[in-house]
Amino acid sequence: MPAEPADRVKCVVWDLDDTLWLGTLSEGSAGPLRPQVRHILTTLDQRGVLHSIASKNDPDRAIARLRQLGVEEFFLHPQISWLPKSELVRAVATELNIGLDTLLFIDDSPFERAEVAHAHPQVRCVDAAALDDLLTRPELDAVVTPEAGRRRELYRQAEVRRRYEDDFRGPRSDFLASLGLRLTIAPAVPEDLLRAAELTERTHQLNTTGLVFSAADLAAVLPDPGQTLLVIGLEDRFGSYGTVGLVLLARDRDEWRIRLLLMSCRVMGRNVGGVVLAWLAQQCDAAGVQLTADFLPNEVNRPMYVVYRLAGFADDGDDSADGGVRRLRLGAGASRAVPQYVHLVAADVLPARAG
Repeated sequence: MPAEPADRVKCVVWDLDDTLWLGTLSEGSAGPLRPQVRHILTTLDQRGVLHSIASKNDPDRAIARLRQLGVEEFFLHPQISWLPKSELVRAVATELNIGLDTLLFIDDSPFERAEVAHAHPQVRCVDAAALDDLLTRPELDAVVTPEAGRRRELYRQAEVRRRYEDDFRGPRSDFLASLGLRLTIAPAVPEDLLRAAELTERTHQLNTTGLVFSAADLAAVLPDPGQTLLVIGLEDRFGSYGTVGLVLLARDRDEWRIRLLLMSCRVMGRNVGGVVLAWLAQQCDAAGVQLTADFLPNEVNRPMYVVYRLAGFADDGDDSADGGVRRLRLGAGASRAVPQYVHLVAADVLPARAG
């Protein structure tokens, strides 16, 4: 588990008493929101930064107070109980399926901040007195995109999906078939680039090489005949997941090499990576080229190595790559079949590069 904070914060976790609002709820003195809080909540929500709560309070009274103040809707998976704040913060990360290193915790109490920092040194801990400067912190800066503005909604959809999955009775394959999954794979166009760049910055666990690109970097890829950038979208019976993945291919006459394959954590458990790799294998067969992939291991991305191995990739034995990058190659006998529970809509990739 990372011991340092990530470059980007994905969720701000708020204390309530004398932090989100003025006064103490249990003493009957809970007052209005701090003056800048509503603006912070709205601005970060537009940037795609989530909000949650870690508060020692009576949960029913606290939720009722949030509702009275008109801000309840901003908070996902609020953790309100008398447990240590470190346990509440960990529960937020677990419920959202994000790393502790992507959380920022705000509390007015030096004791509570110290307790969380001791248990989770990778969590940024901020004094509630420092809210005036919160929006200028670089780890909370982000380009506002339509996808970012929908992030809270997407996480709420994910919670509906999770409840449906918990209640489903039957084989896993039947559950996936019941979702009505529709996966799209298409070459990127300029309108995709802000979201694509955001994915490279935010996605660490389901990322094969950790390459990070700006929108300008990716714009330079689009006209390059030796590279193809693919964007992956997913929807199901509950709605659209949005753009959930990227593939960056380097192509020559004999080989297509996956420089980057990444997936949003929102699609974990849907076998999106396996479907994309099966489709790429079909495309390579049609073009008469080999399919290889780069993999750069880190502390959290082993699940993507498992995706490659399950798809039929094996270490190439070529130790010429530097920087710890491992070269994988798709075996000749690997399955090219796309699961029947996925409706795949995909455009043909450009033919293999001549010469």
